[in-house]
Amino acid sequence: MAVEEESLLAAACGVLYDCFMQETQAPTPKDWARFRPGALNGVTQMNAHFTEHTFERHSHETYSIGVTASGVQTFHCGGTLHASLRGDVILFNPDEPHDGQRGTQEGFGYSMLYVSQQVMDECRDKEVGLDMAAYFSQPVVRDAAMGRALARAIGAAGQMQESLRAEELTRGVLVRLLQRYGERRSAGDEARSTGMARMLRIRDYLRSHFDQDITVDVLAREAGLSRVHLTRAFARQFGVPPHIYLNAVRLERAQAGMLAGQGLAEVAAACGFADQSHFSRRFKGSVGLSPGAWLRQMRPTGC
Repeated sequence: MAVEEESLLAAACGVLYDCFMQETQAPTPKDWARFRPGALNGVTQMNAHFTEHTFERHSHETYSIGVTASGVQTFHCGGTLHASLRGDVILFNPDEPHDGQRGTQEGFGYSMLYVSQQVMDECRDKEVGLDMAAYFSQPVVRDAAMGRALARAIGAAGQMQESLRAEELTRGVLVRLLQRYGERRSAGDEARSTGMARMLRIRDYLRSHFDQDITVDVLAREAGLSRVHLTRAFARQFGVPPHIYLNAVRLERAQAGMLAGQGLAEVAAACGFADQSHFSRRFKGSVGLSPGAWLRQMRPTGC
């Protein structure tokens, strides 16, 4: 990497760490995460650093778009182990399963934008000539310029009297990512998507009955398939077996319930968790911190 490019990247990552330090209390713990509403409606932002914590396999309803600020983070996605270094851009599609852990003893720092499908659709608006594909085939891209742009957009969010700038930077970097890395699904992907009415029915069943103790037998009867075939077919279509998909749905509903003012015990019961302890374990395994800590960060504070 050229000296000038390295200097620009260091400056961009420095913006992220300035943001990090404003959000943590000294002494900084080895593992921490800070969530807040993003610059655009439909975007949630996370800044984090992890040394000990390991993410279990999970997925998000949203796009997950981030940049590594320090260290090395590794994760499995699409059956392959990937490593993201400082300045690398991370691109997960909705419902794309992945895990996460440190790649070195020092841990890793990074920022992530969780972007709704609606926001991405707005960024590829056909009316303004931006009919771009919105599927990312590469979970990690080594693009220093894009990493800097993403770091600047993330650093701008939450700054006083800078909402317009933050919105423009965020929307601008999303459009550039779509232009540079957005793809149409391959013919093989499209072929697998046809004739999958049964799997879509199972997906919809999980999303509608997330509060129940669902069994493989129930899903197999719903799809008209054997239990073994059901699990394999669902995993081929959505990348994860039904129980992991169900956990993601429950956590999404739990986050919505907490933001609506429901108590943690009430949310745990309403979303199909055995108890509040079970809810907290599954939440931290996917999100990186406890439900209570996440809620305190996500409540509007005027900052």
